[in-house]
Parts: sequence; structure tokens; C-alpha cells
Amino acid sequence: MQQLNFPKFSFRFKNSENKISIFDVIRKKFVVLQPEEWVRQHCVHYLIHEKKYPIALINVEKELKINNLKKRYDIVVFNSDGSIFIIVECKAHTIPIAQSTFDQIAQYNLALNASYLMVTNGLNHYYCQMDFENERYNFLKEIPVYNE
Repeated sequence: MQQLNFPKFSFRFKNSENKISIFDVIRKKFVVLQPEEWVRQHCVHYLIHEKKYPIALINVEKELKINNLKKRYDIVVFNSDGSIFIIVECKAHTIPIAQSTFDQIAQYNLALNASYLMVTNGLNHYYCQMDFENERYNFLKEIPVYNE
């Protein structure tokens, strides 16, 4: 798999029926290793090991409805009160991050109201803090470290 712009993490793999799977510590199961999944798993480990978010506050690949359309977010980090702190949109390393990616995560955030957004293709990472009052997001150098 492609080397990504994340710290080195240790992953569990298995090979079954000529398909390689990677263990997802959030879903507690092996999932087929596709390029986007490779990025998603690096991002999950980044949030846990580098940013210190508890596993219990992280959710992966869940469905949400926006304008009666079914969508799936990649990663959500919750606050301890159940509100959403961060939404992460992951793309395969071959997909450039474009305005359409920000439009996608902004649309998800209309339903989720997260304080922070992260967009990554594993090579480039973008972090934003929401400014709900002015209906915009402000770019940051990093997302915050977990703070109880």
C-alpha cells in the first residue's frame, strides 16, 4: 500500500480468499483493505494515538440522511455529551482534495453540526473550525488534542 503522510502505526492484517483485510479497532472487525480504507485506518490511529481521542468517542462509516438522501460519513468524533466534535472525510490517496470534497463535508455538517472538520487523502490533510455565526469555516494548522 501507498506510504501516507501520517506517523507509522501498527496494523493487523489478514488474507482471506486472496483479499487483504485490515482490523478496524472501532468496528472491532476486519474490513477489506481498499485505498480509502487505508487512509481511514491511518486517520483513526492518528486520532487515537496522536490526538488522544478515546476509542469510545469515535465512530466509523455510519449512515446519515441529508435531504432524504442516504449518505455515509467516514469518521466522527463525539464530545462526551454526545454532540459531534469532529467530522473526518477520507479519500483514497489517488483522489486530489478539491472544493467538491469540502462541499461534501460541509453538506454532512448541515446535519451533524460538528465544531471541526478534517479532510484527508492520506497525503494532504486540511483542518477547519466551524464559524456557525458567519456560516463559514476557518482553516487551521491542526485539530485540537483531546481535552476532557
